[in-house]
Amino acid sequence: MNEHNLRCLLTALQEGKCDVEQTIDRLRLLPYEDLGFAKVDHHRQLRNGFPEVIYCPGKTTQQVIEIIKRLLAFPGNIIATRAEPEIFTAIQNVIPAARYHELPRMITIERDRCLYGKGTILVISAGTADLPVAEEACLTAQLMGNTVERLYDVGVAGIHRLLDNSAHIFRAAVIIVVAGMDGALPSVVGGLVSCPVVAVPTSTGYGAAFGGLAPLLTMLNSCAAGVSVVNIDNGFGAGYCAALINRTRAPQG
Repeated sequence: MNEHNLRCLLTALQEGKCDVEQTIDRLRLLPYEDLGFAKVDHHRQLRNGFPEVIYCPGKTTQQVIEIIKRLLAFPGNIIATRAEPEIFTAIQNVIPAARYHELPRMITIERDRCLYGKGTILVISAGTADLPVAEEACLTAQLMGNTVERLYDVGVAGIHRLLDNSAHIFRAAVIIVVAGMDGALPSVVGGLVSCPVVAVPTSTGYGAAFGGLAPLLTMLNSCAAGVSVVNIDNGFGAGYCAALINRTRAPQG
């Protein structure tokens, strides 16, 4: 069992937030709880340091609500991605603590505000059209216990906008770069910094961008060392990856 999560469970028991029977019930549901339509992975936080995240497309509203209810029985923040407003309305009626983030279409329930990251994660977007994906990355990293800064609309078409913000760039522990069109920005950033860079291609662009395939290939072929790439429009994956890097990196001297 993950030491941090075991301590959380024991602390809740000591502080009277749950009794012995409730603690036993929580342990009984490990490693997963079978709901019939879904097997909720309660062991995910113990293994990976963060609870299971709900991907909403393809699920009914009631299924999403039931999964969230089960996750609420355990410590940790809760994230539901790619959620439409009507799903959030139904969830908020049952779980008032839920919050909707319109741009990235995420539902979050924040219960743990501890900082686990050892530095700052900087999220950079090439253009304003990339903001939904960039915000998905930001919120994911924040909910995983990281300090996050934003630097938006600094693409290569006006590279001076990026260079004018060098102070932000050079103090970051991990950088996420979100870009569509030609997808060149991660290579530029990767050539400037000594920290890991997580590149996110977006589906922003005209026909020859092929829905994000062109920037994906550009990023995969980056000549800058230290650049890794996630899938098209996968802001969640980038935020999660950056959070894991930031938890394990050595403290700055």
